[in-house]
Amino acid sequence: MRYPFHDLDDSKFERLVVALMRELFGLAVEEFSPGPDGGRDARFTGTAERFPSAASPWVGCTIGQAKHTSGFNTHISDSDFSGAGETSLISVEIERVKALVKSGELDNYLLITNRRAGAIAATDIRDRIAREVGIPTERIFVAGIEFLDSMLEKFPGLVRQAHLEMPDVPLNVPSQDLAEIILAVSKALGADDLLTDAPVVDRVSLAQKDAANGMSSEFSSQLARNYLDLTIEIQRFLAAPGNVDVLRRYEAAVEDFQLKIIAHRSDFESFDRLFNYLVGLLFSRDTVLGRERRLTRALVFYMYWNCDIGRVPDAIAE
Repeated sequence: MRYPFHDLDDSKFERLVVALMRELFGLAVEEFSPGPDGGRDARFTGTAERFPSAASPWVGCTIGQAKHTSGFNTHISDSDFSGAGETSLISVEIERVKALVKSGELDNYLLITNRRAGAIAATDIRDRIAREVGIPTERIFVAGIEFLDSMLEKFPGLVRQAHLEMPDVPLNVPSQDLAEIILAVSKALGADDLLTDAPVVDRVSLAQKDAANGMSSEFSSQLARNYLDLTIEIQRFLAAPGNVDVLRRYEAAVEDFQLKIIAHRSDFESFDRLFNYLVGLLFSRDTVLGRERRLTRALVFYMYWNCDIGRVPDAIAE
């Protein structure tokens, strides 16, 4: 099962990358404290144990950089990551790497992200860094989730070494936690008023729902793999007689979310990006939601899966 890297926060993802570097380079990999890092999350000085290979290892000072995103189906070719603009992540990192090279603190550069990394895009980014920074391309390595997946398979102890946990599937959601998340969603959206019963909407297949909303099958399948089991827990919780007040909060949050979706749907080229925008908005607005990313994302998926938000196919046909 693919690890849900998007559910990690930045600091946890950095810990995972540091743990991986210690497997590849050696135990002497230094981890930097949270805060402005000057373009480095980890550093290793010496001869790597097995990177890029044991026969031809990197030598010198290697700087490792972890770049995390909470979005699904993101790519290193996205403009916010590798665009030519000065505010793209790669543009900003290049300036930092230049400074490290100038000060003699960098011989090799390792950049790992939880985005998808196609071979052509990774090569283009590597070549750009080499060209603008002035170090050989063989001293630069850019990798995404494909590389991370293969490393977790090769080194299954990495998750434990980084003090992370593999998600349980199916996951039993404590009702208190779910109630806290729903209340936090309601608070973050400013939907505090209790509503009357929400109208009943006939369920349609997920494929029909995706077609009506413009959600890609790849994105939808990933959401379903990660969170479909959780939707049963959420549904059971909301249906419990003792949770009527929480259900009202949920309905209020749904109404506010749906109005925002209708108003801003045209601003996004796909529902994939709209979904990422919505959960990102929640993460930034409430510390509970930012801490409980997996459950928050599952709740928004439940809203979509249950036809509480987004277009319903029948409405399109009318």
